[in-house]
Amino acid sequence: MSGHSHWATIRRKKGAADAKKGAVFTRLAREILMAARDGGGDPGMNFRLALAVDRARAQNMPKDSIERAIKRGTGDAKDGIVMEQLYYEGYASHGVAVMIDCVTENRNRTVAEIRHILARSGGSMAEAGAVGWQFKKAAYFSFPADAKDADKLFEMAVEAGADDVTVEEGYCEITAPVEQFKVISEKLRAEKITPEDAGLRMIPTQEMDLETDKAVSVMKIVESLEELDDVQNVFHNLRITEEAMAALEAG
Repeated sequence: MSGHSHWATIRRKKGAADAKKGAVFTRLAREILMAARDGGGDPGMNFRLALAVDRARAQNMPKDSIERAIKRGTGDAKDGIVMEQLYYEGYASHGVAVMIDCVTENRNRTVAEIRHILARSGGSMAEAGAVGWQFKKAAYFSFPADAKDADKLFEMAVEAGADDVTVEEGYCEITAPVEQFKVISEKLRAEKITPEDAGLRMIPTQEMDLETDKAVSVMKIVESLEELDDVQNVFHNLRITEEAMAALEAG
C-alpha cells in the first residue's frame, strides 16, 4: 500500500468507532470550530467549513450545535471556552514516530492522557521538533470513486497541482502541497464531487516496516490515542500492509 492509501479505510473505521462511543458530535463540533477559526464562518466562502457542516448534518447533528461550533470558531460565542489546536510528538512501541493532532480547552489533561497511553505501551512523548522533521504537511482528499473514470480523476487532480493520486477499492485519494488545497477544493466542487474527508495531513517522508504482529501492536496504540476525546488525528510513519490490516480486523 502506498504511504497514505490506508487513510480512507482508517477514516471509515474511526467514524464507526466514534459513533459507538458517542463521541462523533464532539469530533465534528471541533472540526467545525477549527475550520471556522481558520477560514471564517461562512460555509459559502470556506470549503473546509462547508465540508465539516455537511458531515455533521449527515450524522444528524442538531442545527444549534453546528451554529454554536461556528460561533466558537469565529469568536462570537460568549461562553468563555477557548479551544486551541496542538500537535504533540512522540514514539509508539518499536520506535514508530507519531504526530498527534489535538483540539482542546485543557492542554494539561490532553498531554497527560497521551503520555499515559504511550508510556503503558513502551512508547514516550518527545520534545517539539524531535519527530516532526520526519513528516511533511500536505493537503489530503478522499472520496468514493466507483462511478468516476480513474484516468479522468488523475488528470483533473494533476492539473490542479496534486502530488499523488491513488484509486483503489472504490476510493480516490489525493495528496497535494498545502497551498493547493483551495484550488483542488474548487476543482472538486466544480466536478460535483463531495469529499468524505478533506484537510491537512502529516505525511511521513519515510515509512518504517515491521513484522505483522509488531505492526498490529502499534496500530492498537494508534487506535487508543484516536479514542481520546481531544484527539482529532494521529499520524505515524508505520507502513501498514494488507496483512497487518487483516490481522487487526481479525483480532
